[in-house]
Amino acid sequence: MKVVRSVDHISFSVRDLDTSLRFYCDVLGLEKAPRPDLGFPGAWLTVGDAQVHLLQVPEGFDGGTPPPSLNPLASHAAFGIDDHAATRDHLKRHGHEIFELEASGQMWVKDPDGYIIELISSRR
Repeated sequence: MKVVRSVDHISFSVRDLDTSLRFYCDVLGLEKAPRPDLGFPGAWLTVGDAQVHLLQVPEGFDGGTPPPSLNPLASHAAFGIDDHAATRDHLKRHGHEIFELEASGQMWVKDPDGYIIELISSRR
């Protein structure tokens, strides 16, 4: 029996919503989507047929611990890209450290809260 049919959304607990929005919207190019008032700050962003939900957590709230280093073996979210070299150069211009395997079309970067984001230009 096939239970899951698609990815609906990925959520990240963030400390500073504005900083996270600059990364996900201004650097990665995601677009804001309508979000109901849920009683706490946050944003919904679109990426293809799915969404990324940014949830601003209160001070002292433990929303999980991102890995201590940029490591592709750690839990991460992966997004498809069109141009590996252009994306790498764009991220570097914005001051982001990148771990990459150019031969496989993969690179990893951390968001402002330390979550690892994989950007992949091909499926191999």
